[in-house]
Order: sequence, then C-alpha cells, then structure tokens
Amino acid sequence: MKATKERPRARNERVSNPRQRRQQHLLDVRVRSHKATQHRNRRVLVIVSKVVLAAGLCTGLYFGVQLGAKRLFFENPDYRLSQIEVQTDGTLQRDQILKTAGLREGENIFSINLAQVQERLQQLPQVNEVQVVRKMPGEIDIRLVERKPVAWITSDKQISDPFASDVAFLVDARGVLMKEKKLLPEYLGLPLITGCTSESLEPGKTVESFEAKAALDLLRLSTASFMQTRFLIREIDVSKGYCLVVSDKNHTRVTFGFDNLDTQLQRLEQFLVYADDSKRELATVNLLVQRNIPVTFGRNAVDVINETIDPEVEPRIMKAIPVHPLAKNEPEPAKSKARPSATPTVRKAVPLQKFRKD
Repeated sequence: MKATKERPRARNERVSNPRQRRQQHLLDVRVRSHKATQHRNRRVLVIVSKVVLAAGLCTGLYFGVQLGAKRLFFENPDYRLSQIEVQTDGTLQRDQILKTAGLREGENIFSINLAQVQERLQQLPQVNEVQVVRKMPGEIDIRLVERKPVAWITSDKQISDPFASDVAFLVDARGVLMKEKKLLPEYLGLPLITGCTSESLEPGKTVESFEAKAALDLLRLSTASFMQTRFLIREIDVSKGYCLVVSDKNHTRVTFGFDNLDTQLQRLEQFLVYADDSKRELATVNLLVQRNIPVTFGRNAVDVINETIDPEVEPRIMKAIPVHPLAKNEPEPAKSKARPSATPTVRKAVPLQKFRKD
C-alpha cells in the first residue's frame, strides 16, 4: 500500500483548525472570569475587614474615652460644685436666682449646662443681662444686670398707692413689665402712667400700645438737664387716647400730643423760663395747639404762704342777724323755753360795723 503524501504546509498557515481554536477561546474566557471573581471577592473581603476593624477601633475608643471621662471627671469628687457666687445690682434674692437656675451645691460641675442655666435666668422679667462662668474645680459665678424701672403703669385712671395695688406694675425704659417681690423706697418716687386700658398688663410682657410707648418716650426725653430739675413728671394720663395729660411736681397740667415730643418739650421749656423770669406759676399748658398756645397761670406759692403767715391787722368781726330785720317800732318776740321748730330762722353773717350803723 502506498503511503499518502502530505501536502506541504505554508509558513504562515495555522496548525489548529477553526474548531480547535474556538474550543481554546472558550476555555481561556472561563479561566479569566474565574480569576476575576476570585480577585473581586478578595478585594471585598479586604475592604470589609478594614471597615470592621475601623468600627471596632472607634467603638473601643468611644467607650474607652467615655469610661475615662466618667472616672476622671463626672465621678471625681474633686469636681463637685462646692461654691455658687451670685452677684446682682437689683432686688433679686439669692434663693430666687438659684431656684430659677436649678443649681444646688454637691452636684458635678461638668453635668451643669451653662447655656440652659443662662436661658432660665433670662426668662425672669427683672433680668436684663446674664453671665454664667464655670471656674474649676468646683465654683460657678452668676452675674446679673437687672432692669431699671422708670415708672409705674396701671390700667386704672386713678390710683392712690401703687405699692399696695395689684394692678400696678413697674416698667423699664424698653417697656418690659415687672412685678417686684421686694419694693425699694425709691420706687415710690417714680412717675405713674395711668389709663393704659388698651392692652393686658402682665409681668414679663412688653407694652405694645401707642399711648404707653409715647409716655415712655416722653419720660426719656424729659431727662434733660433743665427739664429734669424744673419739670419733674409725676403722672401721665393716657386714657383720652389722643393726647398725654401730664402733671408735674408743682401740679402743673401740660397736654402733649403723640407726635414731635422733643419739639413740644422745647416749647414748654420756653414757657418755664418765662414763668421763672416773671415769678409766676404755670397752671395749665396745651401744647396740642401749634400757634397761640393756651396758657393759664396760678397764684404764686410765696404769696399764698405769706397770706397764711401774715393775716390782716384788723380782722373783720362777723355777727349773725336775721335775714328779715325787724321794724323800728316792732317789739322783739319773747324768748320761749319750748323746743325750736323744725324750720329754724335763717340768719346771715354781716360785718359788725354795718350792724351798728343800722
């Protein structure tokens, strides 16, 4: 049998056939896919391990710091509150301040929320500014600046004693209402704003009515050097609703409008200067009028005092005579011991000199 001759292979001819090459390609893809999966799983495992390790370290660090802080600070007897220093420039008492702040000696100084303490004290109507300072190891300083009342205010039109009244409140320059538990003697000399019926007066609130704000502005503007000594306001009546009726220490009644209070005070100052120069006392002034301002004058206090001290040299002696004098020839009625009638005879007083002439 003759052996078959093989066809010579070209140099660039492939050894494998298409079927072998297809099979080889599939095997190569499967191998690479399996390696990629293993590599991805390994990477995920590494990342998860790092995350778990980091979380464990953070948790351990957190609990460690918390335990250390608790042992070193919060449970350390050296940091117990042993002294509370309270400074105020008003009438608030120490017990009232500590009760409002919620502070007591013996508690841990780090467990006290200073911002919360400051917010509680700021809610007091009398408090204007608050400063709370923690001093190590066991001291807290509280410094208060209280509101300064400038007047009394009430909804009544007349009030005799604001100290004893339940409807009279102290008010500061910003219009904040206060009800002091301890009243100082200087509060009695404060001016009184009456007739404020347009709003409800409660401690801690701020007055919103236009009349009350105008009265406070008038008190603020009247504190000038001249006006404070010459025109000392005692009462401001705002009940009319269209003006302010002001009474000063000399019982002078001045009517102010709500607008241009500074200009009206300048006009009043001119009248006061004129009254001082002429040695006369102002009784009433109506500043609502722009021109030809109505002004009345009262009697000078010096004249009234002089009349009281130096009476007349020859006082007039008065004697009672009948209203209907008797005729010349008519006899006088006999005196009777009976009880007088229900309608007594009306008599009038005349000077003794005139009686003698008749």
